[in-house]
Amino acid sequence: MTSTSDSRPLLAQPHVARLLVGTLIGRLPNGMAPVAILLLVADQGGSLKTGGLLCALYGLSSALGQPVLGRMVDRRGQTWVTASAVALTTVCLLALAMGEVAAEPGLAAALVTLAGLSTPPLEAGLRALWPVVLNDEARRRAALALDTGAQGLIYVTGPPLVAVLATTVGPRTAMAVTAALGLLGAAVVLSAGPSRRWRPTLAVRGTGAPGPLAHLGLRWLFVAVSGVGFALGAMNVWAVAFADGLGMDLLAGLIPAALSTGSLLGGFLYGRRTWPGTPTEQLRNAAMLFAASWLPLMATTGPLSAIALTAVPGLLLTAVITTAFQAVDTLAPVGTTTEAYAWLIAAVGAGQAAGTAMSGVFAERPLIGAALPAVGGVLTLAVLFGARRHLTIPGTTTHHRTRHRHPLASGGR
Repeated sequence: MTSTSDSRPLLAQPHVARLLVGTLIGRLPNGMAPVAILLLVADQGGSLKTGGLLCALYGLSSALGQPVLGRMVDRRGQTWVTASAVALTTVCLLALAMGEVAAEPGLAAALVTLAGLSTPPLEAGLRALWPVVLNDEARRRAALALDTGAQGLIYVTGPPLVAVLATTVGPRTAMAVTAALGLLGAAVVLSAGPSRRWRPTLAVRGTGAPGPLAHLGLRWLFVAVSGVGFALGAMNVWAVAFADGLGMDLLAGLIPAALSTGSLLGGFLYGRRTWPGTPTEQLRNAAMLFAASWLPLMATTGPLSAIALTAVPGLLLTAVITTAFQAVDTLAPVGTTTEAYAWLIAAVGAGQAAGTAMSGVFAERPLIGAALPAVGGVLTLAVLFGARRHLTIPGTTTHHRTRHRHPLASGGR
């Protein structure tokens, strides 16, 4: 555990770099598997419709599975739950790589669904580890901002890697590599001391079956962040439509990459200083800027302005997501933090699916498509202001309550 007087850079702190890199590698299948599925179906003569449905099944089942696995982690610890989940996901992805996906869509759908449901809760688990690894509030905030900003790398590096692998060694091998990377990343995290020693809170009472959803403020918070996901999903479709309109296919990848790059830079900038106010106050302020940052997109006419203007919401995205996780830490009932984190992740994913679907309907109406990301940002802002009474705990400060026992305090079991 790091002392508050430790002046070493964040990434030089014990376990920090290993946990960050391991989690990023372990989550690469989130960005790689959908592309690998599409390429595998196409290579076997299947239709784009079949591939799209399988990708949708994977994304939806992954979002649904995270809160369930998060609750199991809160009760059983990280090692057994995450190891079992990644083993099952790996087997399913390897079975897809060896099977005839296009010829047996029913079996493929079952494997894809099971792979999604068993996606290991590495992201939620990492957020639960920061209070154990870093006992200084400023460093925890910086680590959370950095790991939030770095998540974009999954979608910047994952899909191109699959495409290169599929072109050079074939889609089956690309799917197998996807499975292997997920297993490798999980092994790096689970073999680290903080994850091995992490133990859930012994007494989890008063929440019952709803878990963190028993808290009205958390329910509103999850609805709010779904607007962030909506904005991201709508932006992805708008980028494809905008690129198609200009006849520049490469732009469809460059625009999301600009947002991810902005998010990574925002993580570094946000974590470098202490911000005033409680987590929910910071979240409302960040959401206000995030919503406003999408508005210039409606005036975009050229490729350079599209890339530059999309990077701006990316800069603010990290602040929104980071403060949302801090608010969860403040509001979640004792012993339910990992599940609450997983619900937050699932809410963003569900919003992203809705934004993608809605934007697809208006793909041929450029102005509406460009306005939809702002609609998502405004939804987030409206919910946060409308539910602000439920998102505040009397006496809350910027110093968050620790939800889980320090492993050394329980004998290092």
